[in-house]
Amino acid sequence: MKPSFADPIKAMINEEPSFGYRTVAGLLGFNKNTVQCIFQLRGWQVKKRPVGFRPRVQALPSVAKAPNERWATDKCRVWAGRDGWSMLALVIDCHTRELLSWHLSRLGKAKTTEAALKQALIARYGTLGWVEASFLLRSDNGLVFTSRSYTRLVRIYGLKQEFITPHCPEQNGMVERVIRGVEGAMRAPSSPREFAARQSGHSRLDWVLR
Repeated sequence: MKPSFADPIKAMINEEPSFGYRTVAGLLGFNKNTVQCIFQLRGWQVKKRPVGFRPRVQALPSVAKAPNERWATDKCRVWAGRDGWSMLALVIDCHTRELLSWHLSRLGKAKTTEAALKQALIARYGTLGWVEASFLLRSDNGLVFTSRSYTRLVRIYGLKQEFITPHCPEQNGMVERVIRGVEGAMRAPSSPREFAARQSGHSRLDWVLR
């Protein structure tokens, strides 16, 4: 087995243990069958996580009655000019409907959503650390929100995660509406002329979310 194949694969799964062979192959540009074979020979297959209980949104009208009672977070893919397609993570306060933070990254990893959460805490509290009163952080069931690193970060700051019911995005409708507007404004260019006029993804996103 060539180290030129095995070493990069080992380095990536050490950094992101939840990645399967398809994800690793796509990010490294390797043949997925070759990567799968290496996974099997080295015993690097992703272990199936035990099925556990996740706190779900109750099927009742849900209204945040005060600031910092419930925040909502989500992510989407947007066109970022010369950087191409990127992942955007947002955090909003469900009572004030204030956009607390956003973070744009070319990599769709949990670090992007973690950075957005940290920026939201700094924007609201002025510092990072255990919050004065615990509150809910609502999200969908995406891998970045259920990853070990993200759930650990949420616990460190004293927040409580709440997940929507699968295939029910309306339960996170407030942040979904923000994302719908961003995706419409940050759509991919339809012509070379429009592409040339929209090279600065960050500055355009600043304008859209202002």
